[in-house]
Amino acid sequence: MQRSTLLKYKNYRYFKAASLLVIFAVMAYLFDQSATGAYGGSWLGYLFGILSASIVVVLMLYGVRKRLAPIRTERRNLLNALSPQQKVPDSRKREANWLRHHGATLQGWLSAHAYLGSALVVLATLHTGFQFGWNIHSLAYVLMMSAIISGCYGIYAYLRFPRLMTANMGGIGTFDSLLLEIDNLDKQASIKSLQFSDDICAIVLKARQGTRIGGNLFQQLTAYQRNCPTSQAVQQLQVLGKNLKYDQLKSFDDLYSVMAHKESLVRRARLDVMYKARLGFWLYLHTPLSIAFLAALIAHIVAIFFYW
Repeated sequence: MQRSTLLKYKNYRYFKAASLLVIFAVMAYLFDQSATGAYGGSWLGYLFGILSASIVVVLMLYGVRKRLAPIRTERRNLLNALSPQQKVPDSRKREANWLRHHGATLQGWLSAHAYLGSALVVLATLHTGFQFGWNIHSLAYVLMMSAIISGCYGIYAYLRFPRLMTANMGGIGTFDSLLLEIDNLDKQASIKSLQFSDDICAIVLKARQGTRIGGNLFQQLTAYQRNCPTSQAVQQLQVLGKNLKYDQLKSFDDLYSVMAHKESLVRRARLDVMYKARLGFWLYLHTPLSIAFLAALIAHIVAIFFYW
């Protein structure tokens, strides 16, 4: 899936649709002349409520569509493996053509999810008539806004972090390749340190055994390890190198270069972990908040009809 399709899908189709919906809602709200004023129980409030609930259904359907896509792909691959020479039935061809024609793809669903979710902020706010209180109705609104804010961060993460991950890895390739290169540098440093004092050997050994990539959630999200042994080793080697004899400097420079190179690779590995953690962390907020909002919305609707 190309990241640009998220916002530019079909020449901004869903941005235009969401914009027209928002303009209609704002104009209707401004020109409403009802005697009771703007509130959720007015005819206009009910209209905004119905539109908002319909959008919520569409937003939830994206999650269903996203989870069905791998199942359909796996089933299609299985059918092709069982009968590779058999032609695809006409019904399946017609279904595929219909999906392509109407844009019912994950890119389209995601684009609609993003823009309609943003439009929901305006529609739901106008539905409330800017009247809030300590009740299930305001709780549903707060949960909705929390889910939308987390979703906006998800869009930001989806558009930004994959590009940063690619730039950070450079020509190394995969994360496993990066870890393998770090391990090779550790082995080289251990061998080169044997010709020096026990203090230098202990520094290199501590850097090899004590350096951590990843760690707890805070360390993953910040790419930070307090008192990183590798960074300390580089600093300590700078000091110790000043007291070495001339004939040891060439070998020591080789050791220092290896440790400095390892430090840069460790930093890149931690950045890669950080980008992945920040890219996936928002789902741990967005999904529970969306489920909680859906439950509160159902309670809100039931309460409205019960007391209506």
